[in-house]
Parts: sequence; C-alpha cells; structure tokens
Amino acid sequence: MKKALFATMALGAAVVFAGSASAEKLKATLDGKSEVPATTSSGTGMADLDYDAATKKLSWKVSYSGLSGPATAAHFHGPAETGKNAGVAVPIAGIANSPAEGSATLTDAQASDLLAGKLYVNIHTAANPGGEIRGQVTK
Repeated sequence: MKKALFATMALGAAVVFAGSASAEKLKATLDGKSEVPATTSSGTGMADLDYDAATKKLSWKVSYSGLSGPATAAHFHGPAETGKNAGVAVPIAGIANSPAEGSATLTDAQASDLLAGKLYVNIHTAANPGGEIRGQVTK
C-alpha cells in the first residue's frame, strides 16, 4: 500500500512539474525615452507577464504612474524590434486604472513574436496619442 501511495505521489509531482515547465515569465519596463519618437514624459510603468506556451495564454499586470494625464489606451504592438513601431497586436483593457490586469490567447505568429522579443507595450494619453510610455517585452 505504501509503495502504491508513493508511486501516486511521485506521479502527481511529475505532472505538476511538467505543467509548470511551459510557463514563461516576461516583463517590460515602460518610459518616455523608449517611445518612437521619444517623449519627455516623466511617466514610468511596468508590465509583468506570464505566458503559457501549451495554451498560448498571455496574462499581464500593467502598472504605471506619473503620466501627463489619464491613460486613454494601451496595447501590445508588434512585430517590432526596439526603436521600431508596429501595429496593435493585443489591446489592453481597463488601462484607465493602474494596475490593469488581463489575458489573451495569442496566435501562433504573436506567440513567436513574443518569445523573439518583438512585442512592446505602450500606454497612450490625450497629450501623447501615439504613446506616452513604452517598453519592449523581454524574458
């Protein structure tokens, strides 16, 4: 009986470990100088991201402070390297309040861009409709 219990516990531990092996922790540090073109904003922000490769689910918590005014929109953009602009890949809802939390299931192309460092986060304001602060997503 003890042998069967031990085997069951070991199998359970292996399944838990295998399930978490596909999760990636990523982040983006947002500021005005990373925008293209750069802004003079004193605003800063952070995006903490969890990506599950098995389900392609990206979850985030985006926080910010010091913007020129209320945040009007936020997005993941890509594909683009640092210093380049790209279209919206995934919208970030609820950005009027910091922090904003959410999730989305990525397409194969978006997942590839995410893991290749080709997505960035930016937060828009009325004074900076193209984006006030931005940060490239990195591992």
